[in-house]
Amino acid sequence: MSTRVLVQQLQSLPDGPVTVSGWVETVRDQKKVQFVILRDETGAVQLVNPATRPPAEPVDPSTGSRTAEPQDAAADPAERAKRDEALALTDTISTLTTGTFLTVTGQLKHDERVKLGGVEIKVASLDVAAAALPETPIAADSAMDKRMDWRFLDLRQRRNNLIFRVQTTLEHAMRTWWIERDYIEIHSPKLMSSASESNAELFALEYFGEQTAYLAQSPQFFKQMAQSAGFGKIFEIGDVYRADPSFTSRHATEFTSVDAEISWIDSHEDVARMQEELLSFAIGAVAAKHGAEIEELFGVAVSAPTVPFPRIPLAEARDIVAARGYDIPRTDGDLDPEGERQISAHVKETYGHEFVFITDYPHEIRAFYHMRDDETGLTKSYDLLYNGVEITTGAQREHRVDILMEQAKQKGLDPEHLQFYFDFFRYGVPPHGGFGMGLARVLMLMLGESSIREVTYLFRGPTRLAP
Repeated sequence: MSTRVLVQQLQSLPDGPVTVSGWVETVRDQKKVQFVILRDETGAVQLVNPATRPPAEPVDPSTGSRTAEPQDAAADPAERAKRDEALALTDTISTLTTGTFLTVTGQLKHDERVKLGGVEIKVASLDVAAAALPETPIAADSAMDKRMDWRFLDLRQRRNNLIFRVQTTLEHAMRTWWIERDYIEIHSPKLMSSASESNAELFALEYFGEQTAYLAQSPQFFKQMAQSAGFGKIFEIGDVYRADPSFTSRHATEFTSVDAEISWIDSHEDVARMQEELLSFAIGAVAAKHGAEIEELFGVAVSAPTVPFPRIPLAEARDIVAARGYDIPRTDGDLDPEGERQISAHVKETYGHEFVFITDYPHEIRAFYHMRDDETGLTKSYDLLYNGVEITTGAQREHRVDILMEQAKQKGLDPEHLQFYFDFFRYGVPPHGGFGMGLARVLMLMLGESSIREVTYLFRGPTRLAP
């Protein structure tokens, strides 16, 4: 068997025999020639086959009826066999269905007239690995829920394939940035004996019939444990679970969280500075590798954001939003989604920036483990907005166990359920902080998509557990 060549490699190969594999995207079965667009995971190529049709049966012109069987023009057995092979190939191509997976061997030819990559393959042989049913259940314009039902077909589109190439580059770049700076990667458990942030939004499950376990809402506690363990700087990219019955475009019940935690900080500003440098590097890597294709398929120009990102205290942000004519309806003092869009629009107009840190949140609307400023009482924390949507909460953590326990009580948490967590702080821990960031939100906003469903491999929400 010939070695399979990827479509993206064809342009660099000389004319000659090649073997490619992929799925059928379109078939044009003309009288004299057949064209097939074959796509693999790297691109699409045009296959061409000069059609060989069965000879017409002779007809008596006086009666209009068939006469004797036609004589085979190729009396030589070898010629007949060759013609039979050509007839069979033509017939096979005529019956190909969209989505059929196959392998083709043929002659590669460079031809600048071919719009699809400037190359085509003249088919010599074709082997069907798995035929597809003739009627596909979805189309490019099908409703989102329908496409999610048939996600494996939906993902065959070049545009959707690119999303996960971008995701791969983004994650690799973030890992590269961290590893080059001597961060340690951890994989924290996703089964927990108690809540990781609050008693809300928890998925509970029976654990061997004797106790209740919970799916982790966040690696928060274990990120902080790594600081007590003396790891210094850590990161994790992993799944988290939120029993949140939200049906918005930016919520999911299972999603990938990008987390980092660092020791020996002076304030949340150290965390923010680390995150903006990380994102500038990672988005720059995406732009360098995929920028042209993203612009072609998504109509978005991606570039590395400049650092530092703008910073605006929450109280000032609320005033700016009010001055723009929007009255935030929330009573807790936080920004609502429209408020986030308004302050981001202000930043775009004023600073030409897609990112903004909103800082200095009241402790009433922050997690119990956020450190509070001794003078203002505000938390040493931030939210990071990207193109009008929150993607991150970051903070300096409270590492003094007596204050931490008191803040947990103020939030209505039972200290008995958090004893294992408080133990992390009883045997020495450096000042530390970190952030958690939703990977799908970053992809959604980078590519200008309207929902995280579009950029999640298999979305999970309140009404979706399959496929």
